[in-house]
This record gives sequence, C-alpha cells and structure tokens, in this order.
Amino acid sequence: MLYDTIIIGGGAAGLTAATYLRRAGKSALVIEKNAFGGQITWSPRVENFPGFVSVSGTELGDKLLEQAMEQGAEAELDEVVSVRLDEGGVKTCVCESGAEFHGRSLIIAVGAKPRMLGLAREEALVGSGVCFCAVCDGDFYAGQDVAVCGGGNAALQDALLLSEKCRRVTLIHRRADFRGERKLVEALEARKNVEFLLETRVTELLGDTELTGIVLSQNGQRRELPVTGLFIAVGHEPDNGAFASLMDLDAAGYADAGEDCLTRSAGVFVAGDCRKKSVRQLTTAAADGSVAALAACRYLDA
Repeated sequence: MLYDTIIIGGGAAGLTAATYLRRAGKSALVIEKNAFGGQITWSPRVENFPGFVSVSGTELGDKLLEQAMEQGAEAELDEVVSVRLDEGGVKTCVCESGAEFHGRSLIIAVGAKPRMLGLAREEALVGSGVCFCAVCDGDFYAGQDVAVCGGGNAALQDALLLSEKCRRVTLIHRRADFRGERKLVEALEARKNVEFLLETRVTELLGDTELTGIVLSQNGQRRELPVTGLFIAVGHEPDNGAFASLMDLDAAGYADAGEDCLTRSAGVFVAGDCRKKSVRQLTTAAADGSVAALAACRYLDA
C-alpha cells in the first residue's frame, strides 16, 4: 500500500500529525518503536496540557492514539532503521522487522530522550522520584527536599524553579564550575534553600518503589542525601541518526529546521522534540505535529 504520509514516531507530535492528516482526508501510518504516546507515558501525572486538569501520562498517550485511530489512522509497532527515496518521490521506510512501508510524504517525529546517569534502577524509578522536567513535575514535590543533577542552563533553571516550590534544593554537578550562565548561578546563590555540591557525582538511588534518597561521591567520600525527587538535567539525545541523509542536523544531532518543519528533502518534514528548538513541551510537540501535517498536505496537493 502507498500511504499519503508515513509518520515515524508515535508521541504527541506524531499522533497529532496523524489526526490532522486524517481530518484532511489523507491516509496516514504511524510507526512507533516503543510505546504510543512517547515519553509522556513516563509521567504519573500531567497537569499542563490543555483540556486536562490532571491526567496520567499513560492515559494521555492512550487518548492521543485513540483520537488518531478514530479518525482512521493506522499504526504499527516497529522501528524504522532507514529510509529509501525511490522513484516517483516515494519514501520507503525499512523496519527492524524487515517490513517495508511506502509513503508519498514523510514526517519524522522521533523525539529526543533524556540522557540518564547510568545508575541501577534509574529507569524503574522514572515517575517515582526520578524526573527530567521541573516545569512538568515540580509541583508534585512542593514542600519537599529534592536534588538537581547537572551544570548547564537547564539544570540551573530547573533548580531556580524548584527553589520556589520545594523546602530544599541541592544542585549537584560533577565539575568544579557550572557551564551555565553566571547570572543564573548568582540567582541561585541568593536563594537560602539552595545548596551547591560541586565535584560530586550521584552513584546510587535509594528506595524500593519510590525514591527516598541518593548516594553521592565527593572527593572520594560517600554521603547519603535524603530526597524524594531527583531531577536529572544532563542533556537530551535526539533519535535522528537513521535519517541524517534526509535533513540537516546541528552539532547536537537535532534536525536543523525552523517553525515551518521543512527539511531539505522534498516531501520530508520534521516535528517535535527531535527538531532544533528552544522549548520542548507537550504543547510545542503537538503544535509541530499540526504544522508538519498541514505542510505535508500542501505538498501532496501541489
């Protein structure tokens, strides 16, 4: 079958794109390698997505998929390992399973995954004390003791935001100096409930089903720090490697595309967290999905 559009990635961007395409009368296939809904399925509660006072990430992901499927989109659970540009402008997605799917246009919405610290049980505690977004999850830790791990602007901004809600914030960085802006460091230095631990690493997570603390290594000394939340801010990794031949990537591997979601390849568009951008939230991913879908419609109708 030749689809009007194949969407690689079943997160907020990809599923929104599928809904918009079907509303425009275009056939759409969404190929997702892990779980439909994307990274939001890691979050136990989402309270900043329009239309929902509070919803679990899993439920929100299910609703996004249900909406796209109700409109007539198709879905496949598989991993696209390469894309081949065939005659007549056909984009052929080659999957890990060996299956091939063909589309007249393509939307790449593979997202970006947070870098982890590589600790035992780290992934198991995601959503149960281990977090990656202070904007998303900070309110859940109001009045509690938390830690932030990282030394760039993202970590500093997370610590600032959390210091307004939490009883105590410990900022942990493996180096002797922060990589982020000096003005952010100075703002944190002025907060009485913020402590800096430099030249320090997180080596262990404490707690069975919920995080109760972390183990630190500082100057060869072991220290336990009781916290209920650990916000990891050591960067993200976009999953664009398999599609580098179709679009320009910046030094960090993000698709170097603007708000129009266009790439240098005709009929190939990019949406969501895998695109170079300053804000990565559910709402901006969904916005990208609609922009990319409408751009694909214009391409298909030309």
